[in-house]
Amino acid sequence: MARPVSTTPRSRKERTEDSRALILDAAVDCLVELGYAGASTLAIQAKAGVSRGRLLHHFPSRDGLLVAAAQHLATGRLAKTEERVAEALTGEPEGPARVERCIELLWVTFHEPHFWAAMELWTAARTNPALAEALRPAERTLRDAIRGVADRLWGPEVCAHPRYDELRELLFTSMRGAAMPYAFEERSPATDKHVAIWKSVARTLLFGDGSANSQG
Repeated sequence: MARPVSTTPRSRKERTEDSRALILDAAVDCLVELGYAGASTLAIQAKAGVSRGRLLHHFPSRDGLLVAAAQHLATGRLAKTEERVAEALTGEPEGPARVERCIELLWVTFHEPHFWAAMELWTAARTNPALAEALRPAERTLRDAIRGVADRLWGPEVCAHPRYDELRELLFTSMRGAAMPYAFEERSPATDKHVAIWKSVARTLLFGDGSANSQG
């Protein structure tokens, strides 16, 4: 017996959202696969399988589309990243071992597609004032979201430490910089010498002076 087919019509809003997401996914793929220069509206349109008019209806400018695409992937991936890392940390009690494991898991996120899509835009923005202007507010929003995810992953005890904000900022900027050479170097992130350095710094800041144990 054939399965019943839903006859409930999809709303215009649902169709619009699906079409927009399709275009954004295609734009991200083009950024990662072809780089900023190759992520033309024609390439994105072909990958998304939409008409020219539909693409321009949602995104009149190429740079606006690419900024929205990077934001789309990053925010969408954040929830999945948080779920994955939280699952990997299940059962790990508060303390140095959990901190080190969290550093390992956070480092992995700097090797995912959303990071490289963003890298393409950052590089292009250096000589493109219009792109830089469009990218700036999106980056601030994303940065705040990343901080929120990090806070939940580290746990309340670490977040309460007086030097936690300093550690979080140091790790974020250092991991971003350390990930950049992987654009042209083929090696395993798991064996990167920075991982041991980050763990050592975290131990020193959070536990070296004994203040983490005095916060009960």
